[in-house]
This record gives sequence, C-alpha cells and structure tokens, in this order.
Amino acid sequence: MAYIGKEPQVGNYVKLDAISTSSTNTYNLTKDSVAFTPESALHMIVSLNGVIQAPLTSFSVSGSTITFLPSSGTLSSSDTIDFILVLGNVLDIGTPSDSTVTNAKTNFVSTSSSAGLTIKGDGTSSGTTGTLQLNCSNNNHGIKLASPAHTHGQSYTLTFPTTAPVADKALITDGSGNLSFGNAGGLVLLQTVTASDDATVEIGSSSLFTTTYRTYIIYYSNVHLAADNGDINLRFGISGSIRSDSYYDFTRYVRYDGSTSSVGQAGNLQNALLKAVGQARGNDTGEQSSGYVMVYDPASTDNYKHINIFNTGDDITSDATQSVLGGRYRTVSALTSIQFYSGAGNITSGYFRLYGIA
Repeated sequence: MAYIGKEPQVGNYVKLDAISTSSTNTYNLTKDSVAFTPESALHMIVSLNGVIQAPLTSFSVSGSTITFLPSSGTLSSSDTIDFILVLGNVLDIGTPSDSTVTNAKTNFVSTSSSAGLTIKGDGTSSGTTGTLQLNCSNNNHGIKLASPAHTHGQSYTLTFPTTAPVADKALITDGSGNLSFGNAGGLVLLQTVTASDDATVEIGSSSLFTTTYRTYIIYYSNVHLAADNGDINLRFGISGSIRSDSYYDFTRYVRYDGSTSSVGQAGNLQNALLKAVGQARGNDTGEQSSGYVMVYDPASTDNYKHINIFNTGDDITSDATQSVLGGRYRTVSALTSIQFYSGAGNITSGYFRLYGIA
C-alpha cells in the first residue's frame, strides 16, 4: 500500500539489556532485568562483533532465550554482543507481549453509547460471564466482580455516590441504579440512656423523632425501682413539655403466669401505660422489668400518636407478670420525647435504647 509522506510503522520497539558473552551460545533475554519473550527471531535485529546477524540462520529464539549459531562453533568471552533490538510486529501489533501494555497505553474513553472498557464472557449462553478480578499486592489471590448469568437477561448501570463513604452505612440504590450511602434496613441505634437513681428517664427529642423513620422502638431492660409496690409509667412530651392529661386512651391485656390465666381491660389509662395491672413491683435484688415500646410516626402532624407496648416484670414473692398494651394519644402534634417514671420512688437502674426502623 502506498502512502503520502512517511510510511507509518506500528510496533513495540525495545532494546534489550546488555549481555556478557562466555563459553556458551545460549543466553537469557531480559528488559530491565525482567525476562523478555520476542514474537520470533524475525522480529529482532542482533549485532554480534559489529555484524548484523541473520535471523534463523545465525541465531534462533526459544521463549526468552537466544541461541547463536556461529560458523566458528562456540562463543567466548572475547566475542561481543553489541545490541539486541526487538521490533515487535511492524504494521500489525498482533498479540501484545506480557507487561507491554502499560498504564500510559490504556486510555479508555467512555461515550454516551458505549463503555470505555468491556470485559466479555466466553460467548456461550450457560458459560462464564464477564469477570473483573482485583488482585492483592502479591498477585497471588484476589476478589472478582462478575456479571449476572445470561439467563437473567440483566442490563443496568450502577452509578456510585457523589459523597464519600460514611461509617456504618451501606450502599443503597434508588431503583434506577443511582447509589448512595444510607441505611440498608433493620434497626438503627439513635440513643442510649442508662438510668442511675433518676426520677425520670426521657427518650427521644425533636431531632431524633423525625420523618427519616416512620416507626421507632425503645428497648428497655433490667429496670429496677427504688420503692416497693411501684409501677413503671410512661408519658409523652410535645413541644418540649411532658403531658399529663386525659388524652391517653389505651387497651390492656395482662397474663399472670401461674396464679391467674388472663386479665383483660380497656379504657382510659391516663399516664399509666406500663403498669403491672394489679401486680405490684418489688424492689428487692433480682426484681426488674424489661420490654419494648413501639411508636408510630411520632413526627407526623396529621395523625394521632399510636403506640404498642410489651412488658415483662417480676416480684420474688409472686409470679412474673406480662403486659401487652396498645393505644394512642389524641393529638396530631409531633412528639418530642417519651418519658419513663415510677409511681413510687426513683428508677435506680436500667438500660434504654432508642432505634429507628429503616
């Protein structure tokens, strides 16, 4: 083919490391002290004692070694290998040699219609999918990112977040492949309170009760009271003020294991959600209450505030008590807190944890 101007050449031109001759005809080929394998003897220019050698006739190549075939027989230390130049494939790069495609040579450009780099499968419907492997520093093991199998027919794009990673968050998608760091679901711990001889324990705030979570749960455990015959009560806080009024409506079902099979009651249970319902709390060692409170849409300003409670307590002189309650507070105002308190004396100890349910 004719060209106007200088004829183009395509190849990987490499000058190999110098070789000191000795009483042998076979030598290792290296580039920067790393073994180098030419395409063939025909891709090489070799000068020995100032004379260009004929490939295949004066020398041959096998892998990364060269063997001279001099008419005199065996080379010696008095011979000089002036240089070895490897041309690569002229006008056809063929298959690149190992380690010849460097970072500078890889400049993959994406367009609106195609990816910058495509890693293909093996071309069969039930074979191996396109897989990208990320090796460790020693290159003796690594992890793989693989496409779904052909049978699933998936074609989608995952776009990574515009923000930096956040501790204890997961990658989540908006359904269109746009990723962000957020809560992947389950319980998200928002607040921890440890009671220590407190008149009240207040959980939540206007910054914690938000529309980020529609449902909240408060777990409490090993709540111990200072006075005997006390109950654990609960009240709502609105706009920073604890409410003690007649807007609490709750139903209640209680079972006393051992002595009474069940007790049911419904009606206005003002300010007394977590009572043992006829079973007094003791204040001896080992007597405590544990349970949880479910709160629904506390930040809403459109609905009454609904709540469910499960409570287990004990008195060493009687049986364990179990209380299951449900009800509401008749206001559409947003809750700002939930307050626990005792009907007799302080709460000497106990653990309270507020979670948002993502």
